Amino acid sequence: MRENLLRFLWAALLGFFGIGLSAVEALTIYRIGGEDQPQPDLAGPFEFVQLSWSDVDEKQLGKIDLLEATANSIEPQRLDPNINLTPLIRKRGGGIRSNNSYGWQSEKLLDNMIDGDPITAYLGSDSSQSSGGFKGIWFELNGLLPIRTIRLSTTERFANQRFIEVFQIGTNDGDPRKKGTREGRYTWRGDSYIDFDIPFDFTSNSEPVLELELADRPISEIVFKAPVGNWEIAEFEIFGDGFASQASYLSNVIDLGAASSLGELIWSGSRDPGATVDLSMRSGDDTDPNFYWRFTFRGDERSRFDANGDPLTPSTYKRLEGGEQAGISPDNENWEFWTSPVDFDSGRTDLAGSRPRRYLQFKADFFSERAPAAGRMEYLQFSVSKPPVVSQILAEIVPRRVEVGEVTKFVYKILPNLDRGDLGFDSIEIDTPIEVISIDAVRIGGIEHDVKVTERDENGFVVEVPRVDLNRTGELVEVEFHAEVFRVGTVFSGRVFDSQRPLEVRQRITEGNADDLAESNSLSVGLASVANRAIKALRLLSPVITPNGDGANDVLQIEYDLVNLNGAVPMAIDIYDLAGGKLCSVVQNTAASGRFSATWDGRDDVDELLPPGLYLLRLEVQSDKTKDSRVATIPLIY
Repeated sequence: MRENLLRFLWAALLGFFGIGLSAVEALTIYRIGGEDQPQPDLAGPFEFVQLSWSDVDEKQLGKIDLLEATANSIEPQRLDPNINLTPLIRKRGGGIRSNNSYGWQSEKLLDNMIDGDPITAYLGSDSSQSSGGFKGIWFELNGLLPIRTIRLSTTERFANQRFIEVFQIGTNDGDPRKKGTREGRYTWRGDSYIDFDIPFDFTSNSEPVLELELADRPISEIVFKAPVGNWEIAEFEIFGDGFASQASYLSNVIDLGAASSLGELIWSGSRDPGATVDLSMRSGDDTDPNFYWRFTFRGDERSRFDANGDPLTPSTYKRLEGGEQAGISPDNENWEFWTSPVDFDSGRTDLAGSRPRRYLQFKADFFSERAPAAGRMEYLQFSVSKPPVVSQILAEIVPRRVEVGEVTKFVYKILPNLDRGDLGFDSIEIDTPIEVISIDAVRIGGIEHDVKVTERDENGFVVEVPRVDLNRTGELVEVEFHAEVFRVGTVFSGRVFDSQRPLEVRQRITEGNADDLAESNSLSVGLASVANRAIKALRLLSPVITPNGDGANDVLQIEYDLVNLNGAVPMAIDIYDLAGGKLCSVVQNTAASGRFSATWDGRDDVDELLPPGLYLLRLEVQSDKTKDSRVATIPLIY
């Protein structure tokens, strides 16, 4: 749909003839990471801003957890199986604490078992740091890590006297849904407790050195529990092997300098089987997407202001006394919510925003089901334009509900609201599930204009309209077309742009109330009746197949409609003889809702022409909800 090359050539042509765009062109391309990549090569004026993955500042609300950030990529940290993690736990934001009857504390003597000195030791005979006759040590790893080995040892001097005879080691994956269901529990101060699975439970150990191998699953906490007694731990060592199972990147809040039209987001990355990368974004109007609250101690009253009447900020919130902190909430007045994770494998999407915005923030969450798997991001790149095309543009589509697969007349209603300085537009791009049947009318303020289609394919179309600028703000723009819908919740998204400024981004249209006389307020279209079957139609476009090379019916043209599928599902078209024997596969693929086509040349799976006769074509679709199939008879003659 976006013929970038033609647009860029057009910009160069305008420059050749002296039609200056520099005063109005304001395309800016930002890239995070990928510093080894060349700058974009565009035939026209634009600004390029290079940002680094590592330029993350908590004061600008950025954060990196368990990621390795280089100039060219970010990926989860990989643990070295030869490096003891215990001395690093606190440096990585975790904790090592022992218990007493009041809870858990960072006891200084714990350092004796993580200092790498085999002579110093942590003793199990000190009952002052215990609870209920037991001593416990709690390792919080500050992340979900592939821990594989735990090694405990005594000092060489007391190897035969102070080994730990009875003890448990527990692990916890940090999943709050499992709390209270794990087999082990450590309780203190009434109902306070931590629970854990118990991979190791020793009742008669006599070994001074133990090396314990854990199962291949990530953990976030390790708990040691033993009766108070004459034992010691000279070193408690923890080793991991593989990528961190969860890691995250949160960019700084990026200031675009002014309210801008939000264009396209593209990225480069990869992921191993078993790994996922969830990429999301949000946009807003100020530097902080959060509200900070404090208790005023007047009943349950909360306030977003400090005692001096100034708005709370991250720094002033941290300085509040613990009892004053009343929580942090999203600022949904000035910021969008985080978008749902995008399709990472697609590599591109539109920047999300209900209107031009000044600030953007991105996050990428990395997950892996097993330690050797990981995701990797090389760069994020996005484009914006300022001043914006239009300060606000709302749209809705009618009707909102249609019969599945039936040709329907749609009216796309657009309400632009422009401010002084907005660029305005003369083109409207509308996304459709398949190629439209026809594009019938364009109206502005109720006045019909000639229909000028400049782009059209299976993904949508572009119509040129009389220029919409400040003089036409608030006038209803309508585009009328005929199309078919095959799935519940089909969204007819759209963008507007100025064809005379081809380097400017195409500004996304926001669904909303564009026409008080319409009852839609949405760009999503539903189905009047939801089909129980996934296959609406199977059509053979010729009555026979005659593969004799004369140019008539040499191949069989197959067309089929799939409806109301939730994403791509497995489907197949196979050819059988009348006895039910499979002869060949025409299609083995996945498909979503829509209209599709295929061809068959009369040959079997070993590329031999079949003899004349009757054959069966079977279309089968397998979804989570249903398994559907259709069969058609094919005469093959010479």
